[in-house]
Amino acid sequence: MDVSLLLIILLVGAIATFLSGDKWASKTALVFSLAAFGASLYLLSLYNAGQNINFIARWISVPNISLSFKADGLALALVLLTTALTPLILFSSFGNSYDKSRNFYGLVMLMVFAMAGTFLSDDGFLYYIFWEIALIPIYFIALIWGNGNPQSRRKAVVKFFIYTFAGSLFMLVSFIYLYLRAGSFLWADLTSVELTAREQFWIFLGFFMAYAIKIPLIPFHTWQAKVYQKAPAVGTMLLSGIMLKMALYSIIRWQLPIAPVAAKEYMFYFIGLSVAGVIYGSIIALKQKDLKKLLAYSSLAHVGLIAAGIYTLTLDGLRGAVLQMISHGFVIVGLFFAAEIISRRYNTTKISEMGGIRIQSTKFTSMFMILVLASISLPGTFNFIGEFALLYGLTQVNIWVAILAGTTIILGAFYMLKMFQKVMLGKKNEKLFADVNFNEGFSMVIIIAVLLFFGLYPKPIVDLITPSLEQILAVINRI
Repeated sequence: MDVSLLLIILLVGAIATFLSGDKWASKTALVFSLAAFGASLYLLSLYNAGQNINFIARWISVPNISLSFKADGLALALVLLTTALTPLILFSSFGNSYDKSRNFYGLVMLMVFAMAGTFLSDDGFLYYIFWEIALIPIYFIALIWGNGNPQSRRKAVVKFFIYTFAGSLFMLVSFIYLYLRAGSFLWADLTSVELTAREQFWIFLGFFMAYAIKIPLIPFHTWQAKVYQKAPAVGTMLLSGIMLKMALYSIIRWQLPIAPVAAKEYMFYFIGLSVAGVIYGSIIALKQKDLKKLLAYSSLAHVGLIAAGIYTLTLDGLRGAVLQMISHGFVIVGLFFAAEIISRRYNTTKISEMGGIRIQSTKFTSMFMILVLASISLPGTFNFIGEFALLYGLTQVNIWVAILAGTTIILGAFYMLKMFQKVMLGKKNEKLFADVNFNEGFSMVIIIAVLLFFGLYPKPIVDLITPSLEQILAVINRI
């Protein structure tokens, strides 16, 4: 068995969901997503046993493009994140009804297929195709099934599409230039090309434009909050939990190994930009009156810290970044799902219209509190492991930068606990808040269990990703 089987399962799942009819669409998507997760676990067992799970075949002779899919520990970690979160996101959506649900769930499965392909692609052109395919489903998911006024929703979604598509064109130009030098799009060939410092700068910048918009980093973040707010809950969870990880992963996999001289020379500029995003996102989150927008800016702060850790070019920084990518995926999906549960009952995301939920639902309050504590990196939760490693990596570059980046812990604790107080505590709300049902409770318990388990025992993930990161660092440090 090789990794192509996982992609086939997801693609067949997308097609089957489109053809299944509205009544069975959600169940069909869930079955195939669980099958994909099972396949991912089996691939992991084969990888740990030392078996070759890669797939490579000649696709196009001119230009020289290969169907090359490779899975090292880093790629497998992100694939596992994708396939683990997808069933939870789908299962959590069963409390909502969607018009033409076969189209909705079919697009979700197509998006997951493209994201998995992005993590597994070893050919730059193939990688770019999957990168762009992932954009199309989320565009229609947010546009057709999103929230709020159709005109404002259309404006936000079109802005997101134009931003991300335009940024990707810079990356495409970079790949084309590299192909002209290497004669191949394969990762090993692209990282072997000898480029001048000037060439590396422009290649590095071309990749940066695509990744900075998708993550997003400031000042390329202006699309994020509106789209997170307007998209349906499933779309928001896919965007924040998985899709932005495509860009963070790609910095490690593509940008840094291809242009290591530029990465080292301009390290402090990109770390500074990332840390600025940490502070900016935290401050803006303090002033938000909409729950989904607050979580969006919170996510902006956290991914800024992840990017800063990546650009340190240290093993601890990269390892902390990957750990935080995985933990952030579970935490942010859990938080946005909690916001969706409240929205289902109160039909609003305005914080001022909430409050008093604790009196009516102690179970939900307890689960929400654990997610909030995990978000602010309380020791014993998964986020703490990643954030500690990130800050340690930053201290190896500059202690003052690490201290400045560490403000995300203080500011994050302030705005998240303040939000929890306004949303969950206080006098009993006049609106009825029904306790969580089985679907809602099951999804949240699974997310919390993952955060607590790996918060206490992160060794399996650390052991999985470390050899791959060491190999990538060896490529970066070859010059």
